[in-house]
Amino acid sequence: MLIKRDMLFTPAGKNRPLHIWLPEGYDSSAERYPVMYFFDGHNLFCDEDATYGKSWGLAKFLQSWEKPIIVVGIECGHEGNERLFEYCPYHFRGRFWGDLQGTGASTMRFMAQELKPMIDREYRTYPARAATAIGGSSMGGLMSLYAAVKHNSVYSKAACVSSTISPCMPSLREDIQGASIDPDTRVYLSWGTKEAGGRRQDRLGDLETPAAKNNMELSRKLEEKGALTRVVCQRGGGHSEASWEKLVPGFMDFLWLDR
Repeated sequence: MLIKRDMLFTPAGKNRPLHIWLPEGYDSSAERYPVMYFFDGHNLFCDEDATYGKSWGLAKFLQSWEKPIIVVGIECGHEGNERLFEYCPYHFRGRFWGDLQGTGASTMRFMAQELKPMIDREYRTYPARAATAIGGSSMGGLMSLYAAVKHNSVYSKAACVSSTISPCMPSLREDIQGASIDPDTRVYLSWGTKEAGGRRQDRLGDLETPAAKNNMELSRKLEEKGALTRVVCQRGGGHSEASWEKLVPGFMDFLWLDR
């Protein structure tokens, strides 16, 4: 069952739509459920809501997946560069974006301190860290990684899909080095061979591109801190919902079912 409702996104003083999936039988039971939060909620469930007309197909997946779970997708801002700023927790200079002062740290505080408590109040959840995960793609993947590191007391699992990490590597290294990460933490890291730089991929090989090296480096650093990671190079994968949909079973099983 999919519910759509608005919530005030206090960092911007604007409403942001929430796309909330409740498991089958939710209304007819007293069961409590774990929760996974996602960025870009409009792209998760329904093709008609998705920015480019193709979703992650999460509704179809969850209907047949063996673990009942609540999924909460928060929609990004769609005006100007709102998404870019709100989904970037760092300040950096980029070739395409210029001087970017991200407000993602405020976004994550909102999610941990306002969104999650509201969901735990109004829905039957298991609020414990062990039952709370986060996920996203591109800038949402970066934010999910940031959440696993900087808000590790809240999120025990993170799906970081095609994450925009290259311009943020110095900050990510510093944050991981200074973080206290629970050994129960699981982080999924992936990239596709047909994303930006795909032609270079053909010349360098799957594990020699900047995306490969950066994801593998972050995996090593997280594991040095005690986390369990899974690193996936998606052959033929592009920077698109159609490619990310194919990864859903793998990262959900890894994060939640220890597979």
